[in-house]
Amino acid sequence: MTTLTHRARRTEISKNSEKKMESEEDSNWEKSPDNEDSGDSKDIRLTLMEEVLLLGLKDKEESLSKQPHPLAHRLQEKKEGYTSFWNDCISSGLRGGILIELAMRGRIYLEPPTMRKKRLLDRKVLLKSDSPTGDVLLDETLKHIKATEPTETVQTWIELLTGETWNPFKLQYQLRNVRERIAKNLVEKGILTTEKQNFLLFDMTTHPVTNTTEKQRLVKKLQDSVLERWVNDPQRMDKRTLALLVLAHSSDVLENVFSSLTDDKYDMAMNRAKDLVELDPEVEGTKPSATEMIWAVLAAFNKS
Repeated sequence: MTTLTHRARRTEISKNSEKKMESEEDSNWEKSPDNEDSGDSKDIRLTLMEEVLLLGLKDKEESLSKQPHPLAHRLQEKKEGYTSFWNDCISSGLRGGILIELAMRGRIYLEPPTMRKKRLLDRKVLLKSDSPTGDVLLDETLKHIKATEPTETVQTWIELLTGETWNPFKLQYQLRNVRERIAKNLVEKGILTTEKQNFLLFDMTTHPVTNTTEKQRLVKKLQDSVLERWVNDPQRMDKRTLALLVLAHSSDVLENVFSSLTDDKYDMAMNRAKDLVELDPEVEGTKPSATEMIWAVLAAFNKS
């Protein structure tokens, strides 16, 4: 009985230790310098997916008449709170953001490189911890990754989560209504609101920005990262800022970020961002302190 008691105690201590490590990991993520610049809000914590969607939402001053569509000239009323109808990249960009967010929170990682599997796109996504994150989309993705055998690569997971697969047995992994679910999270955080707006032939639920300070802070953070704070070395950049630049580029919302700049600064910012995303992910991913998942997601978007 004594031996069994000691063994039970050791098991309990081990489980408590694991839970403590996971709790500390989440706490470290919230307090990490990579998660917060000196000018960041102290009260609002946004996921990478929420930041990408926020950057992609149209503001009041952006008129639909700027869009290249035959009916555009008839849409004189300025709308806001929706992503561009012509943006077909943001869906996969948001899924890539989910994978990076999970990796940065210590829930998933890439399998170690071997002689046969050195390339980022060949290595499988492995589960490190299935401890809940508190975010529905992240936790739903965690369940999918945990339940999948054999394991899948980053590129395959982006396709599965987006629903771009020909395998009918894997359609269950598609994350549905992602934009709407992320928008509702932002509504709960007081950054967006919900409205019904009329678009000629139909009504659509939109989510205008109410907390413009938060969006402006986010835009300025990215602008400064390629202008005032430009270090010309991704390894020296704030990891979450680097991830957001990669995701904003892949989601085709980066131009929204730089549109308020003067012409010369706009050109400089776009050129530096272009130089950044055109780096070789295989090379950058092997450097010390590199976050492999960021470069694996970029490699997946470059290939697609």
